[in-house]
Amino acid sequence: MESNYLETRLAAVAAAIADKTRARILCALMDGRAWTATELSVMAEVAPSTGSSHLAKLLDLSLIACVQQGRHRYYRLYSHQIAEALEGLMGLVSVDRSVLRSKTPQDLRYARTCYDHMAGEIAVVLHDRLFSLGWLEGEEYALTAEGNAQCEKLGIPTRTGSSRRRLACGCLDWSERRAHLGGVLGTTLLQTCEAKEWIKRDLVSRELHFTPAGKRGLKKVFGISVA
Repeated sequence: MESNYLETRLAAVAAAIADKTRARILCALMDGRAWTATELSVMAEVAPSTGSSHLAKLLDLSLIACVQQGRHRYYRLYSHQIAEALEGLMGLVSVDRSVLRSKTPQDLRYARTCYDHMAGEIAVVLHDRLFSLGWLEGEEYALTAEGNAQCEKLGIPTRTGSSRRRLACGCLDWSERRAHLGGVLGTTLLQTCEAKEWIKRDLVSRELHFTPAGKRGLKKVFGISVA
């Protein structure tokens, strides 16, 4: 009976994601922000009434969550696990990398959000640099004493608290086909960069823009040159 339940549930989730409009909504929510039904309908290029029916379907399957703020209702991805699954699917369908790179906007490939952490070319370089600098080590992404000291110096929180998420892990980047930094450390690193005003989010997309201070900071701390 449990097996039948899981199979039925899996089929329902797959069918929900298979719809192009709902796929657009889920991709829009991969920026980690919450949007209104009207905003998501515009992004999905459908009428508000049509968008609402699609949102109801995604809510029913716990793929998204609704947040009430006064008289307004906002929608976001249900959890970081959903975001990780979607990012994995994006990597799965991006088999022809030459076609992918020609069709994906350069700025989006260069730096973007993957739900609550950084993704794209720069994020992949940063992931590798954390290992070469000795901040992380091993397949388990263990934070070293040097990494802990440097994170503390930069004001990057490294405690997972009550979260069951791993401190750090690799997340397959769908455009680069290599790992960028995920987990709690990936989230707090993005938050710290935003707090330092090293990074600015695009208002209507997942793109990330590095400020002059951010370019200097990444060069000084990580030895990374940002175009």
